[in-house]
Amino acid sequence: MSTASYLPVVDAAGFQAYPAPAKLNLFLHVTGRRADGYHLLESIFQLVDRQDTIWLRVRNDAAVVHHNPLPGVPAESDLTVRAARLLQQHTGCQLGVDLRVDKVLPMGGGMGGGSSDAATVLLALNRLWQLNLSRAALMALGVQLGADVPFFLFGRTALVEGIGEIMTPIAVPEQQFVVLHPAVHVPTPAIFGAPDLSRNTASVKAALLAGELDWMQLHNDLQAVAVAKFPLIGAQLDWLNQFAPARMTGSGSCVFAAFSRQSAQKNASQNQADAVISCLLEGMTGFTCSSISQHQLLDFATD
Repeated sequence: MSTASYLPVVDAAGFQAYPAPAKLNLFLHVTGRRADGYHLLESIFQLVDRQDTIWLRVRNDAAVVHHNPLPGVPAESDLTVRAARLLQQHTGCQLGVDLRVDKVLPMGGGMGGGSSDAATVLLALNRLWQLNLSRAALMALGVQLGADVPFFLFGRTALVEGIGEIMTPIAVPEQQFVVLHPAVHVPTPAIFGAPDLSRNTASVKAALLAGELDWMQLHNDLQAVAVAKFPLIGAQLDWLNQFAPARMTGSGSCVFAAFSRQSAQKNASQNQADAVISCLLEGMTGFTCSSISQHQLLDFATD
C-alpha cells in the first residue's frame, strides 16, 4: 500500500484505524558494550505486515482515554497512553484522544509490538492534531518511550546500529515468513546480562551495504543464551529448521524462517509457508507474514 494513499477506516463510533506493523530482526549481533552498560548492536530490522490496529478518535478536551487496556496493565502505564501524553507535553496541544488497541502481535515476542503501537500513536496524532512535527522530532520523543520506537517512526527496513539510534535504509529481497511464538516469557535484561553472551562480534555493516553479504549467513547473538534458559525456544527452532533455516528475533521468544518471494516464486513461497503452518504440532502457535519495505504511515511525518 502506498503511504500517500493511506486512508483510515472509520467505525460507527467515529474511531479511525491505523496500522502498527511488527518487525523481525533478520540478524542481531552484539558488537560491544558502553561504559554505561548499554550494549552496542548491529541488526537488520525488517518490517512485516503482521500488525496491531490502533483506533483513535480526537477529543476537544485534553483527556487521553484508553478504552480497552490490557489485563493487568494500568492504562497510565500503557505505551500508547504514554505516547499521546508525551506528545501533548512536548507541543502544548490542548486536544485529547480516545483510543483502543486491537492486539494481534505477541507480547514479549521480540517483534516490537508495544513499541510499534506507541509509534503509530505518535504518527497518527501528529496528523490528527495537525502538529506537523518532523520525523526527527518524533524520533527524539520516541526514544523516551523505548529503544525500538524510533525505528518504527523511521518507517523503513533498516540496518540498525548503536543502541538502536543509528538507522540506514537497506534493501532486502521480499520474503514470506513463518513465525512461531513459544509460550515462554523472556526477560530481556536477563539475556543481555548473561555472562556467556557474546559481546564482541565484528561489524558486518560495510559488507551488507555493499551487497557482499546476505543476512542469512549471519546469526542472532542472543539466541544461544535464550535457548539455554528456555529450552522450548530451542525445541521450536529445531522443528522449524526442518523446513528452512530458522532463528530467533530480538531477545525472543518468537522464532522465524524465511521463504523467498521473488516474482514468479511468490505464490510458491506463500504455499510453502501455509504448508508449514498446517503442520504445527499440538500446543504450537504460529502465523505467516510478509515483508514490507516501509511503514504504511511513513508520510505522516516529514523528513
